[in-house]
Amino acid sequence: MKVAIEKTADGSPTLYREDIDEHYHSVNGAVAESRHVYVETGWRKAAESKSAVRVFEVGFGTGLNAALTADAALEAAVPTEYYSVELHPLSGPVTELFSEGLPAQLRDILRAVNAAPWQESTTINPYFTLHKIEADLLTMQLPAPLDVIYYDAFAPEKQPEMWDESIFRRLHAAMSPGAILTTYCAKGAIRRMLNAVGLLTERLPGPPSGKREILRATLPGEK
Repeated sequence: MKVAIEKTADGSPTLYREDIDEHYHSVNGAVAESRHVYVETGWRKAAESKSAVRVFEVGFGTGLNAALTADAALEAAVPTEYYSVELHPLSGPVTELFSEGLPAQLRDILRAVNAAPWQESTTINPYFTLHKIEADLLTMQLPAPLDVIYYDAFAPEKQPEMWDESIFRRLHAAMSPGAILTTYCAKGAIRRMLNAVGLLTERLPGPPSGKREILRATLPGEK
C-alpha cells in the first residue's frame, strides 16, 4: 500500500492512497474536518450529558481522530475509553511523517497514540485510555456498550463493503440508549440505511470550507 503526504487547506497534512485514489482526510482541512465531524459533533455532544464516554472508531488511520479526542478529554476532564479498529495499520515511518506537519502539542499526542501497541490498553493521559484493535470490522466482536461511534471508513464508492446495512445493524445493537454515530458521509443512501436500522438521523453543517453537510445518527432513548 503506497501513500503520499499532502498538505490540506488548513495547513495540516493528510495521506493520499494511490491504489484507491483516496485521501485519508478532507483536502479542505484535515484537522478542521476531524475536530468538527467527530470530536465536536460526536464526542462533545455525548460528554455534555455523560460523566464518562465510550467511543468506537471505524478506521484508526493516522490516529488523528484519537489524538484530537484525547486532547479534548484532557481539557474537559471527561474520562474516555476509546476503541479503534484498523485492518491495515500504517507503518511507523508513515505516521511519523504525518505527525511532523502538525502543531507541537497535537504532534506529541499523536505520537503517543501511534506508539501505543495494538491489542492492548494504553493510558494516553489521565482522562483517555486507548484500545487499538487490528482486526476486520466485518467479523470482529464489537466493544459494547458504545456511547459514540466515529464512522470514518473510506468513501462508499471506494470501499463499498464498509457501508453495508448489516454493519450498521451490528453497530446499532452495540450502542447504548441515546448513543451517537457521526460520519462525514451525508449521502442519501447512507442516511436511509441508518434510518432503516433504527437510528434517528440529522444532516448538520460540515466544517468551514469543507463538505456542505455531515451526518449524525442517534439511537432513541435516554443515556
